[in-house]
Amino acid sequence: MGVIGVSALIEDYAMIGDMQTAALVGRDGSVDWMCLPHFDSPACFAALLGDEQNGNWWIRPTHGERRATRRRYRSDTLILESEWDTPTGTVRLIDFMPPRGGHPHLVRIVEGVTGTVQMSTAIRLRFDYGNVVPWIHRVDSEVVAVAGPDSVWLSGPVPLEGHNFMHDADFTVTAGQRIPFVLSWHPSHAEESDHLDAEKALAQTERFWRDWVSQCTYQGRYREAVVRSLITLKALTYRPTGGIVAAPTTSLPEDIGGVRNWDYRYCWLRDATITLEALIRSGYTDEANAWREWLVRAVAGEPQHIQIMYGVRGERRLAEWEADWLPGYENSRPVRIGNAAVGQYQLDVYGEVMEVLYLAQKSGMSAGEHVWGLQRSLVNYLEWCWSEPDEGLWEVRGPRQHFVHSKVMAWVAADRAVRMIEEYGKEGPLERWKALRDTIHAEVCEYGYDAERNTFTQYYGSRELDAALLLIPEVGFLPYDDPRVIGTIEAIREELMVDGFVLRYRTGLADAADKLPGDEGAFLACSFWLANALLSIGREKEARELFERLLALRNDVGLLAEEYDPRLGRQVGNFPQAFSHFPLVTTALNLSRHDGHRRSDTD
Repeated sequence: MGVIGVSALIEDYAMIGDMQTAALVGRDGSVDWMCLPHFDSPACFAALLGDEQNGNWWIRPTHGERRATRRRYRSDTLILESEWDTPTGTVRLIDFMPPRGGHPHLVRIVEGVTGTVQMSTAIRLRFDYGNVVPWIHRVDSEVVAVAGPDSVWLSGPVPLEGHNFMHDADFTVTAGQRIPFVLSWHPSHAEESDHLDAEKALAQTERFWRDWVSQCTYQGRYREAVVRSLITLKALTYRPTGGIVAAPTTSLPEDIGGVRNWDYRYCWLRDATITLEALIRSGYTDEANAWREWLVRAVAGEPQHIQIMYGVRGERRLAEWEADWLPGYENSRPVRIGNAAVGQYQLDVYGEVMEVLYLAQKSGMSAGEHVWGLQRSLVNYLEWCWSEPDEGLWEVRGPRQHFVHSKVMAWVAADRAVRMIEEYGKEGPLERWKALRDTIHAEVCEYGYDAERNTFTQYYGSRELDAALLLIPEVGFLPYDDPRVIGTIEAIREELMVDGFVLRYRTGLADAADKLPGDEGAFLACSFWLANALLSIGREKEARELFERLLALRNDVGLLAEEYDPRLGRQVGNFPQAFSHFPLVTTALNLSRHDGHRRSDTD
């Protein structure tokens, strides 16, 4: 069993998780990425960004195709089932992580479906992102790996033999037989692992997910896609705090072989409004409230110190460094741990926070006066800082600019403050904030709009476009029937659409704000935004066609990465991506609501 480089497509992976961390399982039965004990902890399986020597665990038939014949999630759950048809029979691999009570567990059950199948398994545990080979020993029938703060225990009825810094075994499974393997993590100073009954854990995990899905209020034509997206988003939620990570991975490239590789295992404020809206509209008020509470705790403090992202527990220090021993996914370097964009100034976050707290109030979520005090301090600070250039929504690593989307979100902050006073009786300087709102609006319309082309632009003085401009009517800055909005939608459709999908902006141009080398794929969230915009200006047929093209990009188990590269016909970027699945949910709800209105008109 020699070392094999990992060459699976990003869409060849499925995610399992316990709402505190997650693992990626390939179609070949290999767990190639898992961070323990939390989303942002160092990986103990990091073959995704290197090769098998950086850690993985595979189970599959000894002979025949490595890739599963078929796979699926068990209905309305996060339990993955992969099946192989072999000349001697059919075997099923059941992978899941039970919702956590104590320490994390990864459970893999091999089930014989028909005949008798020869199976093989091999596990290489490598702590610290594939850099540390642990000390391995046995405790009774369990294999124990220890290094630094980490201890992983592997139990099962199949004896594993150790050699060449791995443990492997061959075994057979017959029809009706089930062979469980349980991997458990706990701190290395603890003397003994938790012992888990795999079959009981499977039943409990299935019941948990089906009970949770039963709360979904959406019953439209896209229910299957919406439910799968909601399950994915629930799995990306850090249950102890309510924070939602953008993705469970780091450094899956936006440009294969390039440098656009970022760590997304953190919580972005830019996701706040769309997150809350999707959860509330789908019936998940507890999750929406937990997310709102995480947000309030994370941004507490002086308004000038608000960040664009935080750790799952609200951490502020997310220093970026490079794991130079990892070659990267398909040689996409560097592999980054942490995210230096945490130190960027992004004006739009003030609008995101004010919008999400206004939406929570509008949805009936009660909040203490300290929350309004936080909002007041944010808007008071905004009065002084809104006219400064920033790095913008997309975290460009070029010079700061007066990004139009950022200014629009500054307007949102002032507007929602005014609405909180007028609609909910909050105390504040109403006339002063109205004047601030009007001043920002007038400036954006004067300097951020290209009258010759009838479109708003990426930043003041630029002729370039930005898909974030599609949000101008969505946040209420201008109505959808305003000619400037329609012109902007048309311009983005003409200039940023490539092979039927939408780019964030064009790269590699002289006045492009993004100064990084290389290109990137179509940004899936932006494509959903365009579908929603087309629907809102009465072009339902185009909107639905675009939405269904996007649904067709999902992999075989319904998951989406951050981007799609039409040149390669592949998903790219971190995976699965919350910022792709949230707008999938809201656009599906909007299209289904339009169906309902049309039926009412017909009736």
